[in-house]
Amino acid sequence: MNKTELVNAIAEKSGLAKTDAKKALEATLEAITEAVKNDEKVALIGFGTFETAVRAARQGINPATKETINIPEKKIVKFKASSNILD
Repeated sequence: MNKTELVNAIAEKSGLAKTDAKKALEATLEAITEAVKNDEKVALIGFGTFETAVRAARQGINPATKETINIPEKKIVKFKASSNILD
């Protein structure tokens, strides 16, 4: 399902016009994005949880040259699906 299909599904299930459904979806995604950028945990009961984590610095190998390289620590976004999402 892509964004357009999701907007259509939201409009159909909620009775909103497609333009209103698109605005609602974009506002929701923007709010989630801002919260995660500010290191806040976003828990949507029955759907899942978005949160930030730090991937520790580590050593890796350049596949082309086989040289050891240092990979710096990085901030990532984690999503954990709710256990009842497929029920």
